Amino acid sequence: QVQLVESGGGLVQAGGSLRLSCAASRTIFSANAMGWYRQAPGKERELVATISRGGSTNYGDSVKGRFTISRDNAKNTVYLQMNSLKPEDTAVYYCNVVWPGRQDYWGQGTQITVSS
Repeated sequence: QVQLVESGGGLVQAGGSLRLSCAASRTIFSANAMGWYRQAPGKERELVATISRGGSTNYGDSVKGRFTISRDNAKNTVYLQMNSLKPEDTAVYYCNVVWPGRQDYWGQGTQITVSS
């Protein structure tokens, strides 16, 4: 069973920064894609950012220019650097990794709260 362990969540003031990490218990070198999604209370889960095996990135419109996704294959870890945080970024953030063969795994989620 693959495990994805997220860390780095917490409480931050508006305008501040946080970095999330997602460590996989399996090599991510062969992963098709890794990403971060978030879900705020009463809302559907939405895309934050994804990064492909080749390093191509994709961002949700609301975070473009503020968030950066990256991956370290040697550490089997994907990161999300979040800058200029806004109260509307408050949500539970989930890590997702997709390996070949539609092997799709999610982390347990980490809470980000941005105070105004």
